[in-house]
Amino acid sequence: MPGSIAVELELTDFDADRRLLDFPGTSLVIFTSIGCGNCRWLRRELPRLSLPLERLAWIDAADNAGLVERYEVFHLPALFVVRDGQFHGALHSHLRAADLIAALGAALSRPAEELP
Repeated sequence: MPGSIAVELELTDFDADRRLLDFPGTSLVIFTSIGCGNCRWLRRELPRLSLPLERLAWIDAADNAGLVERYEVFHLPALFVVRDGQFHGALHSHLRAADLIAALGAALSRPAEELP
């Protein structure tokens, strides 16, 4: 439902592809690590923002090297947009609601691709 984040979940190397392909609506896929201060802040604050997403899909970069490699994650946190099983690329934004909403709109206007 736009305007609120309905679901938060954890994805792994073993289930991310299947789940992202099956999820309806828009998912923000977020790579984090426990040792990353910005990641800890994001994990605490992002769910509080009113964003046009159905879900936040968290991936622990330390435990999921296959996804890190396929998504070409070089820094954390790293954010990606998937809508209705289609990959819309990386999300580059300041971590404020208005900036994230604008970046989501830009990402979703790009042609969709297959998941990495």
